[in-house]
Amino acid sequence: MASIDYYELLGVAKTADGKEIKTAYRKLALQYHPDRNPGNAEAEDKFKQINEAYAVLSDDEKRMRYDRFGNADPGAQYSGDIFDIFASVFGGGSGGFGNSRMQRGVPGEDLETEITITLEQARAGETVQTEVERLGSCKRCDGNRAEPGSNGRKTCTTCNGAGQVRQQVQSFFGSMVTQQICPECRGLGEVVTTPCSECRGAGRTRQKETVDVGLPKGIDGGYRLRIPRAGNAGQDGGPLGDLYVYINMKTHPELVRQEDDLIYHLKLGFSQAALGSSFEIPTLDGPEILQIPAGTQPGREFRLRGKGMPKLRQVGMGDEIVIANVEVPSKLSPRAKELLEAYAQEMGEEIHEHETLAQKLKGLFGGKKKGDKEEARAN
Repeated sequence: MASIDYYELLGVAKTADGKEIKTAYRKLALQYHPDRNPGNAEAEDKFKQINEAYAVLSDDEKRMRYDRFGNADPGAQYSGDIFDIFASVFGGGSGGFGNSRMQRGVPGEDLETEITITLEQARAGETVQTEVERLGSCKRCDGNRAEPGSNGRKTCTTCNGAGQVRQQVQSFFGSMVTQQICPECRGLGEVVTTPCSECRGAGRTRQKETVDVGLPKGIDGGYRLRIPRAGNAGQDGGPLGDLYVYINMKTHPELVRQEDDLIYHLKLGFSQAALGSSFEIPTLDGPEILQIPAGTQPGREFRLRGKGMPKLRQVGMGDEIVIANVEVPSKLSPRAKELLEAYAQEMGEEIHEHETLAQKLKGLFGGKKKGDKEEARAN
């Protein structure tokens, strides 16, 4: 879902107004509705995507965030019930169809996980894998819940096989009839009498699976991606849930990310900054040679164009910014000290050495007594 363009999905331009978006949605929602495509998983996915696209593009705030960041931004995603969207547009929860949520069993639950990726993977938009523990259809009964080879089901006596029950209630306006899913068979019209020995009649077992996660180029930590149909299996023919993947970014040993740019702190000595020098700079495309000019000041920035991160859902690349960190040595050899003193004299820089308190005390007491003894010996 991360790579799908909502505008392209609905077949409208990015400048389309609300009326155009709603008209396009109505046409596609009717075309791909599950009741018109029974057992068609591809149509079911398409229907879900169309509803999510409409939910985002019909909401001004979500649409604004989507236009800027795409559906990798949690604020530009919809996590509600897709049939609520359908009902809000067509009214009555059906739009001329039966209530699909009653007819299609219990949907599988959505799952969440998190992965940690590298800058290199985010830059390339790689597909990474993650292992997920989920409830999948029982391999023994294929999700049927009844023991294979047995006559393990019978007609539900509560709803007489209808899957729905009606209840008549009295109100201020008179007698009203409500219809709801049968609580005994959950809308199937049948109940299991001989449960599967593997899943004990649940229709699902706990399984570990490897899921592919396609990364949008330029994605950063803190985003969430949706992997359709990678959640728990539904029960009694219900649709699969989705998997939501939260992205963490691994710290790079040399580069620091700052939105679309990458920062590299270059350490150089005083003489290198004063005289100029060339350095090999690490980038995600490989080493680059950077010439530092003479007289470079601490904190000066050098920009390597296009060596940063791809702009998420936009054209172009960020830059790599090299910041000059001029280091002052904490210890000097006698020779180095002598040369620096000569440099200071040449440049007219005065080097003042003020006595410390210990030196002053030594001069007042220790040095005076020593002089007195020498004077006494001379006499």
